[in-house]
Amino acid sequence: MRALNVAIIGGGTVGCGVYQALQRNGTLMAARIGTALKVRHVVVRKKRKRRSVAIPSEVLTTDWESAIRDPEVQIVVELIGGTTTARRVVETALRLKKPVITANKALLSAHGKSLFGLAARHQVGLYYEASVAGGIPIIKALRESLVGNRFTQIYGILNGTCNYILTRMESGGEPFDEVLLDAQRRGYAEAEASLDIDGLDAMHKAGLIASIAHGFWVPPRAIHVEGIGGISVLDIEFAEKLGYRIRLLATICPCGERSSVSASKPRIQVSVCPTLIPKSHVLASVNGVFNAVYVNGDVVGETLFYGQGAGQDATASAVLSDVADAALDLASSSPARVAPFQPYASGSDVIPWKEVVSEYYMRLSVVDKPGTMAQIATVLAEEGIGISSIVQPEGHEGGIGPLILMIHDATTGIIQHATKRISRLKVVKGKPQLIRVEHFH
Repeated sequence: MRALNVAIIGGGTVGCGVYQALQRNGTLMAARIGTALKVRHVVVRKKRKRRSVAIPSEVLTTDWESAIRDPEVQIVVELIGGTTTARRVVETALRLKKPVITANKALLSAHGKSLFGLAARHQVGLYYEASVAGGIPIIKALRESLVGNRFTQIYGILNGTCNYILTRMESGGEPFDEVLLDAQRRGYAEAEASLDIDGLDAMHKAGLIASIAHGFWVPPRAIHVEGIGGISVLDIEFAEKLGYRIRLLATICPCGERSSVSASKPRIQVSVCPTLIPKSHVLASVNGVFNAVYVNGDVVGETLFYGQGAGQDATASAVLSDVADAALDLASSSPARVAPFQPYASGSDVIPWKEVVSEYYMRLSVVDKPGTMAQIATVLAEEGIGISSIVQPEGHEGGIGPLILMIHDATTGIIQHATKRISRLKVVKGKPQLIRVEHFH
């Protein structure tokens, strides 16, 4: 049987998971793909560090460049994270015409366009299934299984940390700060959690999905991002009463007619922000640390991809899928059966956030006196914004209470301008809360 050697660059949680999975299921993989895979090097910072997986000392090394340049190594797996050394690792391997597997969404978000170009010039594969949604095979599905579709809607819950926090707030009524601390204690959130809770991790993933689905490179700066730090238990309770749940939702949809794709050079919405989702929709039932991606294609119709979005084993599973693809491509003397990124929609663009049309939930803290609602309604009417429903609970203290408005379709720029005007009214106290509502039309 043909045999290939693999260098794993990074011996952290995922690197150890990949090594362990290959030891566990390497024989099974060899039987399925006709190629035996052997880990020749695992590159680590410290060889003597205690690890959750026993790796033979002769396999461990601290020299990533020597590991990549080893003539006996045919496949390189980059699992160190970051965008500096990781970029050098990937570029070095590609220039040596060695296929690279990476789980590094931050690297691909920042430098993907140049790295994909480098891979194409050197006719070598660059594989990245593990960079988006962990063990969910969404990249392969978009690039291969659904290649015959125009994508009319893609929505994703792409960050397990945020989803865990929101569902805990939902089920237990605990405030954001307390749930975040508990998530950090349980290992669901990093000590420095801003990458997750500010929406940046999900933004990196959404940009990759959007680029693949719509055929042009979507840079991070084009993506609107909001985190979950401003979501209160009060918002979650009101959403529940109104028939919704709040999730951090990535939205990747063509603009114009909401239910169709323009035939030539469409503009698309790419955003990541807290969103009210009807409880009847399947994405509202995605709880805890799980991820899900809802894809609507013009040929296939509705599909759902659901599973563990992060973690040692889920990510290792996706990495092994890419290792198998790289081995099959090498066996067939093909640089990659499917290009890592194939641009075909030149001239397409991401619509500016202020032009995006959406329904909205608005929560205000208002003085309870006659004429308050009239002042607010006047501002909205002057901006051409319609109200679909109003909720004002009874029993608040001190003459100030919450007022909930459900807003009809309006462009984001207009609703934000109206919200600023409303916040300056004397009857409105504190900062208004504004959250998108998605009905998946």
